[in-house]
Amino acid sequence: MIHDTFQLKPAPTGALHYAEGVPATRFPNLLPVTAAAAAAGAGAAFLLTPWPAALLIRAVFARGAQQLVRQMRPYAPAVSEHRGLAYLGGTRRLDLFLPPGHSARTGGKLPVILWVHGGAWISGSRHDVAPYLRMLAARGYAAVGLDYSVAPGSRYPQALLEVDAAASFLQEAAPRYGLDMEQVVLAGDSAGAQLAAQFAAAVTSPGYAADLGLSPALFPEQLRAAVLHCGVYDLQAMGRLTGVLGWGFRTALWAYTGKRRFSGSAAAEQMSVLSHASPAFPPTYISGGNGDGLTRQQSMPFADRLQDLGVPVTRQFWPELSPTLPHEAQFQFSRPEARSALDETDAFLTAVLSGPDAAATRHSLDSPEADPGSTRPVPRPPA
Repeated sequence: MIHDTFQLKPAPTGALHYAEGVPATRFPNLLPVTAAAAAAGAGAAFLLTPWPAALLIRAVFARGAQQLVRQMRPYAPAVSEHRGLAYLGGTRRLDLFLPPGHSARTGGKLPVILWVHGGAWISGSRHDVAPYLRMLAARGYAAVGLDYSVAPGSRYPQALLEVDAAASFLQEAAPRYGLDMEQVVLAGDSAGAQLAAQFAAAVTSPGYAADLGLSPALFPEQLRAAVLHCGVYDLQAMGRLTGVLGWGFRTALWAYTGKRRFSGSAAAEQMSVLSHASPAFPPTYISGGNGDGLTRQQSMPFADRLQDLGVPVTRQFWPELSPTLPHEAQFQFSRPEARSALDETDAFLTAVLSGPDAAATRHSLDSPEADPGSTRPVPRPPA
């Protein structure tokens, strides 16, 4: 539910497309002149608008996301799937993964993990996290991955409002799919962790929600936990990043906030969940690779802040690990640490959601195709 402060609208269709290649000219003598003119024009374009750099970063991120999907896919068991469910008036899609054979009539109600994918607010797709959500579903959860509008075609706070719209859709769809909307977990990776954490802060802090102009679709008592991987929680600190990482995030946040000097903007202040989390923030599992520059600058301070507020926090930062784990460590399934992090996440949620008997109850939903308590490879055709 959204107040009139913001208009909830879909991004332009082209906003989610990658830049197309340009065919070579038939006139090779013109190539040097064309290249020089193009370089000059491109330089000016990079200074005037975030679009060119954002499209470049989007293409790079898309390749990285596919590499991670290939790492995770052998570990993703067969589960029940409802793909491409329409929400937000049919303009956005989400996927729902359930334990094998689960139905509302025979399987009871399942705790819901609403996962917001990463991509620096300018890229990404629900398909990037589908293998991971299958693993969670096999362990007895209803795992949901949603698409949302990305920048530069859509700016803050559109993505946040669409997360709320997805939660509203799930409230309505709960009886049809056997969802327990009294046990909701907000989860995300990278920029998706920022969005999940911001929505969690809005759900649990009425004053902050009012400042956002948001009337959340969830009540505080419905939100039982947060799972946050390699996220961004302090936008002022992001403005101090240097090197390629700093350039990339400055570009992404320029595209998302609409402000080239984003760190002093109203949007950046609202997005900085470090400043807005309250003692009512849900118990949180937070992780980040020890080779990820965001871990020390973002995840560790946010974990400390939550603990200072009295929020139960389970953290995993692998401080002494070598070789180090990069950004999106939880998806690096070629590494045993990522597979262990999934087990730790399940144990955390078991403890938070239903007590010590929860694991036995949910894991009784296993199928011949997979052992939900294991992250061993499971043969399955490509998705």
